Amino acid sequence: MLFATLAAINAFIAVAAGAFGAHGLKSRLTPEMLVTFETGARYHMYHSLALFAVAWLVTRGGAGVKLAGLGGWAFLAGIVLFSGSLYAYSLTGVRSLAIITPLGGLAFLVGWVLVAIAASR
Repeated sequence: MLFATLAAINAFIAVAAGAFGAHGLKSRLTPEMLVTFETGARYHMYHSLALFAVAWLVTRGGAGVKLAGLGGWAFLAGIVLFSGSLYAYSLTGVRSLAIITPLGGLAFLVGWVLVAIAASR
């Protein structure tokens, strides 16, 4: 149940980040940077829920288990790269951090393709 545990931990962090953005950063960030932070939190939650789907697929067994697991790791990488870079960029203003964001988006896309293939097996 590794992916269920990772999903729960990441969902917790996503909720905490969203609350921190809404309450702790509202007066400290520009509106544009706040939107950036909130985008990170939103995609963090979406993909935390996707990790629950991966956990379910893995428990089903069958030919798609390995692909589902790879999809889960891609989602986790996407959370770190996409959401993590948006959090860091919005908090620091260091534009070079935003260069990492598309790599996280690509990891999300790879994860969805892998999960779709796993689910079809």
